[in-house]
Amino acid sequence: MPVGSITRGTTNTNRLRRVDRWIAEQPEFRRAADPLVVDLGYGASGVTAFELAARLRRARPDVRVLGLEIEPGRVRTAEAQLADVRAGRTPFAADLPVGFAPGGFEVPVPGGRAPAVIRAFNVLRQYDEEAVRAAWSRMTARLAPGGLLVEGTCDELGRIASWVGVTDAGARTFTISLRLTGLEAPSVVAERLPKALIHRNVPGERIHDLLVALDRAWRVHAPLSVYGPSQRWIAVARELRDGGWPVHGGVRRWRLGELSLDWAAVAPR
Repeated sequence: MPVGSITRGTTNTNRLRRVDRWIAEQPEFRRAADPLVVDLGYGASGVTAFELAARLRRARPDVRVLGLEIEPGRVRTAEAQLADVRAGRTPFAADLPVGFAPGGFEVPVPGGRAPAVIRAFNVLRQYDEEAVRAAWSRMTARLAPGGLLVEGTCDELGRIASWVGVTDAGARTFTISLRLTGLEAPSVVAERLPKALIHRNVPGERIHDLLVALDRAWRVHAPLSVYGPSQRWIAVARELRDGGWPVHGGVRRWRLGELSLDWAAVAPR
């Protein structure tokens, strides 16, 4: 039997674009001997799996995406959508490398293949914080050697997102990705933190310290808004890095409204 609970199933076209483009850049995907990617808990529609395959194929033409859902009706819906794709009745390419199957945290993959990446987005929100580590462990145990679990949360339109990069050795990175146009304060991400952090945004916790630092830097660099919000965010990222935060990447990623750090910098105390 599939392991886990049925989610609300809400989904939306283009909702996961921010995490998709991040996955496409990760060495665990780009260098994988078998670039199999699992979209775990895709929801009431298979559209996010189709979009994931279309985006990742630009980096690895040999990618294969498998959508897994606990609820059998959602699998049937996604398979009907796939039939439309194959018949050329959608904007997606007819040969899109996607398949669907029932499954949960046990991550069943036909043929015994091990995924290079598992994307589990908006799946753990309904669980208790204490259940997160066990879910991470169960999913990472199914990864290929050197594989990556990407677990996180976003809003309905995909404008606010955050996620954790997890390997079989544990959580490794934490990423925030925001739509910068009209952004009042980076701490808006507080309501879309991964389950492991969402209850930790209180004084004394590292994630709270990060959000306070981000908001302060965002205010300080407000004059740069005349050059566009991306320039303001780039200045924010540089200030945090120069202030000792273990910020990853550079301008190419920052200008997207993205900021990645070592997990240890935000891990619950």
